[in-house]
Amino acid sequence: MPRKLDLRSGRPVWSAYRAPAVPTDPLTRDVKTDVLIVGMGISGAMMAEALTSDGHSVVCIDRRGPMKGSTPATTALVQFEIDQPLTKLSTMIGKASAQQAWRRSRLAVSNLAARIDRLSINCGPTRRQSLYLAGTVLGPSDLRDEADARREAGIASTYLSPGPLAEQFGVDRDGAVLSHGNIALDPRKLTAGLLLKALENKARFHAPVEATGIEDSAHEVVVATRDGPTITAKHLVLATGYELTDIVPAAAHQIISTWAIATRPQPRKLWPGSAFIWEASDPYLYMRATADGRVICGGEDEDFADETRRDALLAAKSERIAEKLGRLFPRLDTRPQFAWTGSFGTTTTGLPYIGAIPRHPRIHAVMGYGGNGITFSQIASEIVSSSINGLDDTDAPLFAFNR
Repeated sequence: MPRKLDLRSGRPVWSAYRAPAVPTDPLTRDVKTDVLIVGMGISGAMMAEALTSDGHSVVCIDRRGPMKGSTPATTALVQFEIDQPLTKLSTMIGKASAQQAWRRSRLAVSNLAARIDRLSINCGPTRRQSLYLAGTVLGPSDLRDEADARREAGIASTYLSPGPLAEQFGVDRDGAVLSHGNIALDPRKLTAGLLLKALENKARFHAPVEATGIEDSAHEVVVATRDGPTITAKHLVLATGYELTDIVPAAAHQIISTWAIATRPQPRKLWPGSAFIWEASDPYLYMRATADGRVICGGEDEDFADETRRDALLAAKSERIAEKLGRLFPRLDTRPQFAWTGSFGTTTTGLPYIGAIPRHPRIHAVMGYGGNGITFSQIASEIVSSSINGLDDTDAPLFAFNR
């Protein structure tokens, strides 16, 4: 890794809820496998479960350990709405491609819900509506156009004017787009559940193990590790989040900083339906409720990646987020019981980079950037597993490095 990031600091809300332990073994000798996955966060977990279900032998390594990177810092609004509105994305990549990207994102949320149910993973999944509020990027007339564009793409959406918005959700804004079918869940429990399913399917987990070098040929990939043993695989999947190896192309992305808070449980003070709420603003505010009635609220993103500077702003940013939340919902006790900050990646289009690295067909990278990390991880587990199985995913070009 050319750059090791301190991915998060503070105390994420998920530490209040116990997730199952995921056992790992030290790596003491050279090993061979069908697929090596580097990274044991949500992306690596989804890949491991999918590939072992397909009958591949899988080894997973992580230089920290399972769920110790960015995964605990997510606010886990598992939604299909991509950071870039459909109307804006259409002008960037073309209408047909934008519509298909949004449709695939919506399908991924449905597929993930079915996957959690099929595997009986206890992560508290709950279907939620989503409100996209008028803001500095899209005003009321823009949101009407956005709702129309979504419906034209086959995605049910409704524009709410200020009256119905206040009546149905208690929100005082100039308008909003109402969507359906997103999921609230506990990301650590989901990740642990997927890893444990992969373990049942004979996956091998080694941590802490740091990959230090990659050599690939026409037939295999050999990964060197800091303590000496090598891992030889037919395919390598890099699920390292925002810590990239030199071999990954410098795609159109940047690392930025974000902050989040969580309140005490107050279920009787929540807005109707506990819908996901986010703003059409830059930077935008977003919020959701937990199963026990806490409010998670985040945003205030800044375009820098310096961890020291990021961490120094935690108190001020938490106060600012709590203040904004209080203006939207005056009845809430917005005092943070948890506050944390982290680094994450964004792309110009809001779309992830997923697939084989150019000129390295046996090395696959999962870069689920933007505010849809869990949704994009589901898409990656579908596209990359299809590729390794020798199948074509018709949407793969939408997310490829050479798109």
